[in-house]
Amino acid sequence: MKIKAIGFVAIPVTDIARARKFYEDVLGLEVAEEMMSGKWIEYAVGDDTLAIANVGEHWTPSDQGTGAALKVDDFDDAIARLKERDVRFAAEPFETPCCHMAVIQDPNGNKLIIHKLKPENKKGICT
Repeated sequence: MKIKAIGFVAIPVTDIARARKFYEDVLGLEVAEEMMSGKWIEYAVGDDTLAIANVGEHWTPSDQGTGAALKVDDFDDAIARLKERDVRFAAEPFETPCCHMAVIQDPNGNKLIIHKLKPENKKGICT
């Protein structure tokens, strides 16, 4: 498995409107992308992306910290290799309009997102 970069840092939220007020009004971030009918909001921070999201019960806020997404070359190969090594999955692989993701756990339970944009994805296409 080859990790190319940190794809984004994502923060799960319970109330997207309240979270947006904090990230936009308090921190002064500007929306770069709004996806999944407003359930996923991305902010450009320099060359990087910070996302807030309310996408379901498989990914909720906790006192366990924020999750980083690791961008991989080959999603299916990465998932197969992780499963071969008995890595724990907090969320099995799933698909969004823009990408494929899975949430894994390190030996201490810290969560990391394995991430691959769909080839057809261009900035701004996903809604």
